[in-house]
Amino acid sequence: YQPEAYVPSSDTFIEKDASINDEIDKLRHSATAALFERKDVVIVASVSCIYGLGSPIDYENLVISLRPGMIKDRDEIIRKLVEIQYKRNDIAFTRGTFRVRGDTVEIFPASSSENAIRVEFFGDEVDRITEINTVTGEILGRRNHISIFPATHYATTEENVNRAVESIKVELQERLKHLESENKLLEMQRLEQRTNYDIEMLQEMGYCNGIENYSRHINNLQPGARPYTLLDYFPKDFLMIIDESHMSIP
Repeated sequence: YQPEAYVPSSDTFIEKDASINDEIDKLRHSATAALFERKDVVIVASVSCIYGLGSPIDYENLVISLRPGMIKDRDEIIRKLVEIQYKRNDIAFTRGTFRVRGDTVEIFPASSSENAIRVEFFGDEVDRITEINTVTGEILGRRNHISIFPATHYATTEENVNRAVESIKVELQERLKHLESENKLLEMQRLEQRTNYDIEMLQEMGYCNGIENYSRHINNLQPGARPYTLLDYFPKDFLMIIDESHMSIP
C-alpha cells in the first residue's frame, strides 16, 4: 500500500496505490455474499475486519436476483451489471466481468475463481441458468436461482452518487478557501483538479479510483462518524470470538 502524496516543490502528485491479492479479494466477496445468503456462516478475519468498507445496505439492495421463467430483458440485466461495477469483456473472462453472446449472458461473479453463471434468454424471459467452468466451458449443473452481488463493496445507487457529488463540492470549496488563506496556491490548484476529475468519474461511471476517500459522502455520514466495516455485514445476533492479547480489547 502506498498512500497518496503531493510534492509542492515539483508539483508532483503520487496516486494512492493499493495492490490486493486476487485470492484475498475473492474471499472477501465470498464472505460478504455468504452473510446475506446463509445463516450458518463462519468467517475468520484479521484486524482488517474493522477497516472501512462500503455500505452493507447498498450492497444488499444492488443484488441481481434471477430465476428461470422470470420476465427480464437481456439489455436490462446488462445495464444492471454495469451499475454494480461489472465490466463487459468478451475476450478476457475474469472475476468481475461478463460477456454477451447473442441471447446468452455469462457472468463471472466477484466471489468465484473458477465457475461462472450462464443466463440464457428466450425473448424477454430467463429461459435457463447454468453454472459453467470458465476454463473448459463444461456445464456443471443447472441453477434454480442465482444472486449476483456487486463487483465492488463500494458500489452504490445513482441517487447516492448524485447526493455525494453535491456534498463533495461543498467540502471542496471549504478546503480551497482554507488553502487560499494559507497561500498554498499549488496545493489548492492540485486539489481542485483532482477532485473535479473524481467527480466527473463518479457522474459518468458511478465509481472512481480511491472512491473510499469519499465514503463519508456516499454513505451520507457525518464528519467523524465511524465508517461501515465487515462487522456491519453480520446479522444482529452474530457471535464474535477474539483471539487477541492487546490491552485495547475489553
